[in-house]
Amino acid sequence: MKKFMDENFLLSTPAAQKLYHDYAKQMPIVDYHCHVPPQEIYEDRRFENITQLWLGADHYKWRVMRSNGVEEKYITGDAPDREKFQKFAEALPRAIGNPMYHWCHLELKNYFGYEGVLNGETAEEVWNLCNEKLKNDPSMSARGLINKSNVAMIGTTDDPCDSLEWHEKIAADPTFKTVVCPSFRPDKAINIYKPGFVEYIHQLEKVVGSEFTCINCVRNALTERIEFFYQHGCRASDHGLDYMMFRPASDEEVTAIFQKAMKGEAVTMEEAEKYATAILLHVGREYAKRGMVMQIHFSCLRNPNSRMFKALGPDSGFDCMASTDSCPAVAKFLDALDSEGSLPKTVLYSLNPADDAWLDTILGAFQGPEVPGKIQHGSAWWFNDHKIGMTNQMASLANLGLLGNFIGMLTDSRSFLSYARHEYFRRILCELVGGWMENGEYPADFDAVGAMVQDICYNNAKRYFGL
Repeated sequence: MKKFMDENFLLSTPAAQKLYHDYAKQMPIVDYHCHVPPQEIYEDRRFENITQLWLGADHYKWRVMRSNGVEEKYITGDAPDREKFQKFAEALPRAIGNPMYHWCHLELKNYFGYEGVLNGETAEEVWNLCNEKLKNDPSMSARGLINKSNVAMIGTTDDPCDSLEWHEKIAADPTFKTVVCPSFRPDKAINIYKPGFVEYIHQLEKVVGSEFTCINCVRNALTERIEFFYQHGCRASDHGLDYMMFRPASDEEVTAIFQKAMKGEAVTMEEAEKYATAILLHVGREYAKRGMVMQIHFSCLRNPNSRMFKALGPDSGFDCMASTDSCPAVAKFLDALDSEGSLPKTVLYSLNPADDAWLDTILGAFQGPEVPGKIQHGSAWWFNDHKIGMTNQMASLANLGLLGNFIGMLTDSRSFLSYARHEYFRRILCELVGGWMENGEYPADFDAVGAMVQDICYNNAKRYFGL
């Protein structure tokens, strides 16, 4: 029986072990999509205890606790931090087969030197060990953890109305070498059918200093903010859609829909799709002009638990996978931009793994000479970033496209310890590719395969995002 999470964790063959240890392990990280706050990077935040660092904003861990019957006061409530940590430690052993179990132990090993097992009995030991290191080790700050993790780039997630003041301050600090880029996330300007749209448009009006009366007003405002972000180092946008839509309409019709919504009148889903299509096409063109990457996430069912949504609001760990027929809309959207020479580099993510195959075939229909792998199937996302999900996503991409041009892993996280997920991904990648070498499905040329692994871990993303 193998030792728990030893140096060859997830690496079952000699080829996989060699690929990981000799080629993948030392590569820098491009974390091109995450939710860490740039203010905390600039201020080099220090954390008082492991609960603040681990449980403060991690809805993955919140779901583990809820699934173990933990009361909400120990999750998002006002229970003492020590008690919250205890409840999580008691729940974690039940997470057999869940990537959370592996992530947590990788983080404890990599950042705190703890090689034991976290459970209810060891919680006090781990609590004291972690807190002592957080208090006394100067490198256990936000920037220190980034440096420890060998992170070359971080892509944060930022609203068009953001002043980007913290990005300005980070960029002006010569002592911090990691590139921290804002990412343009205009969901609130697109989701015309969701509560808060009117209030958000008024906020955007104040930022650009004009009143919006038509669809071109919204377009012009978003163009202005895209350029502002671009001047502040933005390399990518991000769009979180419930599903992908494509329903073109005239400017006159879309303006009427916009004016209707601004009066507080309800819009139909067909009207909402026409408005969203007009905005998505416009911003796609603007990204293409600047060489920016367009990321589109879809097939997520948001806030299905109305009781908890009323109590805690969005992004509290209650979203789930959706089944949507986004394939025709994705194809038509890409074609509309491609036909006019305005298709940007695009990364497509579906939260439903049933979409993997059609996504991987659509990629091949819209590639271009600007960069290898111009259209990407994004890394196994959210509920799929586990061993099976990552393996299946990469195998599908390999079956139907070019895995060698894949831009690899991202954390999609709010935690400064989540860079361990890149190690998890790299081990799974090397296990997959090493298995093909061992089976004679690919030549046993470690120089060539190792270079490809390094491309997937780092070099492809470096090139794709223009580092």
